[in-house]
Amino acid sequence: MLRTAVLAQLRAAVAFDHYVWLLTDPRTTVGASPLAAVPPASDLPRLIRLKYATGPSRWTGLIERRPPVALLSDINEGDPEGAPWREMLRAAGIDDVVSTVFADRFGCWGFLDLWRAGSVPFGELDRDLLGHIASAVTTALRAGQARTFASPREREDRAVGPMVLLLDNELHVVEQTPSTDTWLRVLVPVAADRPAIPAAAYNVGAQLLAIEQRIDDHPPYTRVHLAGGRWVTLRAARISDSRIAVTIEDSVPADRLDMFARSHGFTPRETELLVHLAAGDDTHEIARRMLVSENTVQDHLKAVFAKASARNRPSLLSRALGTR
Repeated sequence: MLRTAVLAQLRAAVAFDHYVWLLTDPRTTVGASPLAAVPPASDLPRLIRLKYATGPSRWTGLIERRPPVALLSDINEGDPEGAPWREMLRAAGIDDVVSTVFADRFGCWGFLDLWRAGSVPFGELDRDLLGHIASAVTTALRAGQARTFASPREREDRAVGPMVLLLDNELHVVEQTPSTDTWLRVLVPVAADRPAIPAAAYNVGAQLLAIEQRIDDHPPYTRVHLAGGRWVTLRAARISDSRIAVTIEDSVPADRLDMFARSHGFTPRETELLVHLAAGDDTHEIARRMLVSENTVQDHLKAVFAKASARNRPSLLSRALGTR
């Protein structure tokens, strides 16, 4: 796994005690698939909620920064917005954090927090190293997402959802639809004595709270790859003053097409072409809709096939839409 390999290499150059590395939805920047080693007894919902609620410490604030790296010390010690985050870290024995975001013109593909316990803080050399590798890791993460579309779905599984989880404002699960736990144990295998709650559910809930607190305005949903080319979408919505509903269901074709185009590095015009292909339009109709010549459409098609390593239109759409 790419993230595991990168962490092993980083550990040889940068001392850290714990880490949190999330893949994110490239459009919404909301966390999807975490790889983490945090202190024992960490309150995961609270950890996620405070990360999203701490504006100066959010990965979204690093996207335009060069290098896209920040130290915990970059947050003003007296900033009340960062106080709960700092207090939670200190309670867990964490003294410093260095954060890196992995983003390019196609979207945000993930962020990494390295946590250090002890009196020696991260320094400029640590920042420089992470900044140096950020571009290459971003490209590798995007390529990894593209590989999830390498072949059509292995089998025609029964459609998922919508499953519904109800969270309180602390992001604790308070209720769920009867079939939710059964489905989640298929989608997110865990030990029998543990709740089958995907971390992405806490992430979309935390993003909704961040919107309500006017910290960030990205929509509260994320798309998650499971296995065999299957993608599900999680969305959060406020249903009462004390309840947040998180829905989980198979990603619709538009969501898959967008993710496919971004992960393969399609230009806006190539993405538009893909949407027309998925709608069943032929070359003549695509040219009419895009206001270009049929030769230009063919040029776009060649570029799309090359980027996606597809032989023809059916194989391209089979992978993008997850059909056989």
